[in-house]
Amino acid sequence: METKPVLLVTAADLAPQALALLGAFRIVFAGKTPQPDEVVALCREYNPVAIIVRYGKVTAAMMDAAPALQVISKHGSGIDTIDLAAAKARGIEVKAAAGANAAAVAEHAIALLLACAKSVVQMNQRMHAGHWDKATHKSVELSGRTLGLIGLGAIGRRVAVVADAMGMKVIGFDPFATNLPSCIRQADLETIWCEADAISLHCPLTEDNRNVINASTLAQMKRGVMLINTARGGLIDEPALLAAVKSGQVASAGLDSFAIEPPPADHPFFGVPNITLSPHIGGVTGDAYINMGIGAANNVLSVVTTNSITQ
Repeated sequence: METKPVLLVTAADLAPQALALLGAFRIVFAGKTPQPDEVVALCREYNPVAIIVRYGKVTAAMMDAAPALQVISKHGSGIDTIDLAAAKARGIEVKAAAGANAAAVAEHAIALLLACAKSVVQMNQRMHAGHWDKATHKSVELSGRTLGLIGLGAIGRRVAVVADAMGMKVIGFDPFATNLPSCIRQADLETIWCEADAISLHCPLTEDNRNVINASTLAQMKRGVMLINTARGGLIDEPALLAAVKSGQVASAGLDSFAIEPPPADHPFFGVPNITLSPHIGGVTGDAYINMGIGAANNVLSVVTTNSITQ
């Protein structure tokens, strides 16, 4: 009796369009909030040839529990939740669905930027509480101001085009970027710290850029800068950012990712008026869900060939 190879999904679901591509596999779902020991147990039980990563981390222990594993495919673009060194040592390929959620994340970054500049959340709360602050409140006009982008991949470029359309000047840092749109002026980080009125992060998290936003770099920025992060929480030293917001060095921050997710109930960002928060949902739209699922499925199929499936 022929048995299908197993593909493990670290979630409770996958887009139907993605599942349609994976008919040669037996799909095993790890659940809505898969815990590391549960994933290890599933790897040991089913010995998957592929893992599609939606939630949680993929560790060396999981890889060791699945000796047949050929590929770890991220349902999205950020692969920092995968132990890359362990995968390389075991000959396991790691793939990302790059660009699949670029439009969604770029739109969310712009939404957070506008929320910061226009005090959308605070004014909404004040209105619901019965206040009318027209005589006392002034928002920030973005036209003519400078947006600094760190990371100029698919998401950063989309943000740049929208910002340019709003009349902003766009400067950006990315040592790997080529063929940039004409609206982006390349700059080093020191220039971004000094010139930008708003800074938006769009780079992967690496050991080289962990806490790139820290007490030192925050002190170099313009007083009253706005900071947006729809990338990875580890890019920001959170206590340093909190201190900068409280001192007024950072006028406002819009954050969609955090060092620990979900943040603990006593996280100091909670309740701070000038910090707008969202639960890492920048890339979570109906369209992106489908695109990321299809991208992740195709990445599995690019490694686990038809021949190896039918053997």
